[in-house]
Amino acid sequence: MHMRRLALTLILASGVLANLSQAENSPAKVSLQLPPSAELLYSIRAKQSGIPISGSATVKWQLNNQRYQISTETRAMLFGKILDISSEGKIDDYGLAPDKFYEKRFGKAATTSNFERDSKTLKFTASPETYPLKGGEQDRSSATWQLIGLARTMGDQFKTGSEWKMFVAGRRDAETWTFKVVGNETINTALGSLNTVHVSKAPPADSKGQQVDIWLAPSIEWYPVRIRFNDSDGEFVDQMLEEVKKTGAN
Repeated sequence: MHMRRLALTLILASGVLANLSQAENSPAKVSLQLPPSAELLYSIRAKQSGIPISGSATVKWQLNNQRYQISTETRAMLFGKILDISSEGKIDDYGLAPDKFYEKRFGKAATTSNFERDSKTLKFTASPETYPLKGGEQDRSSATWQLIGLARTMGDQFKTGSEWKMFVAGRRDAETWTFKVVGNETINTALGSLNTVHVSKAPPADSKGQQVDIWLAPSIEWYPVRIRFNDSDGEFVDQMLEEVKKTGAN
């Protein structure tokens, strides 16, 4: 059971849940300055169901001819691969525009969220829910990279206290996420001491939802160097960047 909970939390495309509907979310058109293609290697430590767990994750971010692809593979010691995620689509006037979000968790059937551009409808293989596509919608993987693109593009507007909202699809449904910039922090990594911008997701005051904290490093293309998931019961998953491999021209 604890491995399933770990797989549930190990998703790089995390943000803040807000009490807003899609109708209230009105993304602006923006020409994003996206980071170069790269392969990011992370170490993982966690506590799930009271059990300490360690492992690794690989995130591949690729840009090619106005299209993108993100793939994430997470492995835990003794269990092997526990999470396989991918997002692919194009770059449009709102930034990343996913076509398909695939997720395979440990012990669970694979699911796909389809952004059907012709009918302008978001659909799910795991549920009958549907949503209209209005522009700017993301999935749980692309959301983090949309945020990175905004950080690289918006300059001084991406400052402490600012909030960045987007409508995000998961496995079965979708909801509005809000990313709040906490401030600048220095953290120690395998790549050395890095100045980062800390972005946080905190659940509503009356909720026991999960908090997610992301540290982006401007000196290495704004890649996420640390991601930490905290549950209200004290359990957590902490991902720390170990290595960055540039994978070619965009």
